[in-house]
Amino acid sequence: MPRPERPIRAERRSRPRAHFALLWDLLFRLLRASLSHVQSFYTAVGIFIVGGALLAIGGAWAFAEIAEHVQEGATQRFDESIMHWMATHQTPTRRMVMADVTELGTGVVVMMVVAVAALFLWLTRHKHSAALLLVATSVGIVINSFLKDVFHRDRPAIFDWGTEVFSSSFPSGHAMSAAIVYGTVAYLAARLQRTHVARTLTIGAALILILLIAFSRIYLGVHYPSDTLAGLLVGLAWAAFCMASLEAIQKVALRRAPQALADERPPEDELSPPAEATAARLTASERAPGPTR
Repeated sequence: MPRPERPIRAERRSRPRAHFALLWDLLFRLLRASLSHVQSFYTAVGIFIVGGALLAIGGAWAFAEIAEHVQEGATQRFDESIMHWMATHQTPTRRMVMADVTELGTGVVVMMVVAVAALFLWLTRHKHSAALLLVATSVGIVINSFLKDVFHRDRPAIFDWGTEVFSSSFPSGHAMSAAIVYGTVAYLAARLQRTHVARTLTIGAALILILLIAFSRIYLGVHYPSDTLAGLLVGLAWAAFCMASLEAIQKVALRRAPQALADERPPEDELSPPAEATAARLTASERAPGPTR
């Protein structure tokens, strides 16, 4: 007796699509079109440069929008409502913890992190990465000082501060320096990781630390929420531009001046073939019959 024929499933591409699926189709088509040309040297470099520029422009635009609202006083009611809520949730233990967390974003600690990380990168033959970290940090300090002088916003006065402060409020220097330094260090560390899980954990840990430092400034009463948000935006935008620039520079060096990459030692799995493959080739060569005489 012949078996009943199984119903033929509709081809995936012929199934009815939701409204959002059309948008995803467009995005995937654009992605496939880009990846089909990524083998081109100039396209690969352009992707990094354009991507970094777009992130920087997007962050700068978002910062400008917040700054405009701050200057107009549009965020004041929201900021003060959050600060009043923080005032009702103050406890000695939480203030002590937040005071310890906020110390991770102070100038001395940040400079020590940069110095140790840059020294490690330099000694392990990652000189370009070390230079990127130093440039990103030093320029970030200049940008933050300039912005504070331009806006010169007064600090909150909702409740007693939980730490000492000396400069103006907008944007938050702690949030901005944490985003630049810890974000860049995490990116450089992730580049040396061999597995996707390790890279994800590294980036995730840095993101949590950055957010905790930004939150500690609000909890301790020394920054409005808009201050920390603005600091995070401009800090991450600048760090992203620096990261993209490093990738583009290395792409150029790989094509134009390979000897320059001697100062940027690749990870071990990219430096040489796996030991098992090398051993297998050696064994095969030893078993190969020698030339007959």
